[in-house]
Amino acid sequence: MEKNDIAQPKVLVVDDNEGVRKSLTMVLRSYQFEVTSAANVGEALHLIDTQSFDVLLSDLHMPGAGDGFTVVSAMRHTNPNAVTLVFTGYPALKEAMDAILLQADEVLVKPMDVTAMVEIIRCKLRARGTRKAANIERVSTILERDGKLTIAHWLTRVEAEPELTSVSLNDEQRTGHLPRLIEALVERLRVPRKLGTKAVSNAAVLHGRIRYSQGYSVAMLVEESRVLQVSIFETLQNNLATVDFSLLLMDVMTIADEVDSQLKQTISSFMEESNGARVQLLPTG
Repeated sequence: MEKNDIAQPKVLVVDDNEGVRKSLTMVLRSYQFEVTSAANVGEALHLIDTQSFDVLLSDLHMPGAGDGFTVVSAMRHTNPNAVTLVFTGYPALKEAMDAILLQADEVLVKPMDVTAMVEIIRCKLRARGTRKAANIERVSTILERDGKLTIAHWLTRVEAEPELTSVSLNDEQRTGHLPRLIEALVERLRVPRKLGTKAVSNAAVLHGRIRYSQGYSVAMLVEESRVLQVSIFETLQNNLATVDFSLLLMDVMTIADEVDSQLKQTISSFMEESNGARVQLLPTG
């Protein structure tokens, strides 16, 4: 028997379709695999947490609180040596999935040729001893590490927007607020709170006051905030090979919530400065 061959590899099959689960279980058992199945992400996570598996075979698209990304990420964290395979019923997505799902060993397209699928599993089992462990990172870690790069991307985009460059500023004046806003965002990701909850951002309030003194408009504030979100997501896009997919959706929602909250506070302080200036200009007596 070759190194890494296993007499009866343990396979976890995850699919919300009962017919698919039963069919895959029957076929894999006929090829001498020991098979356990799960009907949803919750069942799969419990099994991964309590049992050891050599192979994960999971549907990519499942309804409920999670999907194939979550299952693959959980298996990677709990049993990094397991072979992880995901399958999809949408062939047009295969190329995109090959690029995105670097945490998985293979992307299969339904309907799958049984012989080819079994050969892929056996080949991956033989090769898994040579695979390097994935360096999985939280979104907060990525944004903290690549903060300066995110700001550089932001500045490049801003400089291409005539509306924003209509106010002449140097790089420091234009980007000076960003390190503190990103720092607050990283802290929010690490110490989560419910979406929509309020928290004062002194950096955002100060930013509104400074932008008013520089001659910005509210529309310009909204535009530079939009560019910030785009730049943040570009940073995540460039780190898809290591990002922790099990928490990615919630982290993305948190980013949007925090950036919008900061923008609201920036606009509020901007308007306070504007209203104060108007009061000073009103005639007296």
